[in-house]
Amino acid sequence: MSRREVLAAGAGGVALAGFTPSLFSIAKAQTGTIKIGFPVPLTGPFGAEANDQVKAAEIAVKEFNDAGGFQGRMAELLVRDDKLNPGEAATRTLELIEKDKVNYVVGSLSAAVQLSINNVTKERGVIFNSISQSDAINEVKDWSKFTFHEALNPHMTAGAVGRYAFSKFGKKVVYLTADYAYGHEMVRGFESAGKPLGATTLADIRHPIGANDYSAFLPRIQSLRPDVLCICNFGRDQVNAVKQATEFGLKEKIKIVAPVLLYTARVAGGPEIFEGVVGGTSYYWRLEDTVPTAKAFNDKFRAANGGAVPSDYGALGYAGVRTVLTAAKTAGSTDTDKVVAAMRALKYDFYKGPQYYRDCDHQSVQSVLVIESKSKDMKDKNDVFSIVGVETPDEKNLRSCADLGHKA
Repeated sequence: MSRREVLAAGAGGVALAGFTPSLFSIAKAQTGTIKIGFPVPLTGPFGAEANDQVKAAEIAVKEFNDAGGFQGRMAELLVRDDKLNPGEAATRTLELIEKDKVNYVVGSLSAAVQLSINNVTKERGVIFNSISQSDAINEVKDWSKFTFHEALNPHMTAGAVGRYAFSKFGKKVVYLTADYAYGHEMVRGFESAGKPLGATTLADIRHPIGANDYSAFLPRIQSLRPDVLCICNFGRDQVNAVKQATEFGLKEKIKIVAPVLLYTARVAGGPEIFEGVVGGTSYYWRLEDTVPTAKAFNDKFRAANGGAVPSDYGALGYAGVRTVLTAAKTAGSTDTDKVVAAMRALKYDFYKGPQYYRDCDHQSVQSVLVIESKSKDMKDKNDVFSIVGVETPDEKNLRSCADLGHKA
């Protein structure tokens, strides 16, 4: 690239989009701070989870810097509020790349928002490691070689919970679903897992994201007499839905499950409201009882946050940042193509047991925990779940590469 071309590339998104990723990565300086852009919804209904992601990501950056960084280069986390809005997320990501010159992007906490971020990063040849659930991000139409998915996806999560719940509690199912990609994909995951077991869908009742009142849906759910009610939503939506379902008395004859049972939602809602609710998670801090890396991560998080324990989505912030920094160190370079190759080859256990990225779609293959909320026999205020099942890392629990559109 000539000096004129380099200057033109820095001038605007239109010029940048015209360069190939390899030229763009070469243009990045191989000296100075290693910058990681971190767009997450600090404001809005997922704010509690997003702020936990930031706290945990800061642990990964501190670890890296305390160990001397990479060839004397320190890491820096550049946090931006995407406001749970795809347009805002795209703008913030573009600024991180063009203005702040980040080396990598990690973040997001919405199926739709992460696709918006991914669209920006893949066009500009920047690694994006998503820490939010999505099935679409693995599909060939949205994926690129720069796309990595550290989080579980709905097929994995709902599949694990569905196999547990439909075998144990019954096969007549109603879904209360947040009407956006996350909710739709979770229902699809439940139905895929339930079909071999003979589970049937009585209704899929959808609500807008950020809803406060679910009372209009509850009489219909009760009248359908399902064995299982799957509440497929997130954050404050989950708290409100479970609270109102409990107060309405649905638990008397219906088992309530959630594909992702959030630690932050359980703490906000309280033990009585969530008593007996079953769900899935990528991480629960009590893994420290059996997994040494979980204990090490928890101890660092406690020390930095006044004794608090990390949440499930918070831990993903740690893993998402640590993987890109580890890959850069392993590659011996911050060059994008070299870090991509190092991430693809990475076999890691940073906080929950063994993980690796599948070749075809860069999905992190990892364990899925099935948990149940409890209100008794709690060792302390943080001891809110029992781990009732674990699906170990296994590619057979993922959608196949062919189903996603990837060539063999």
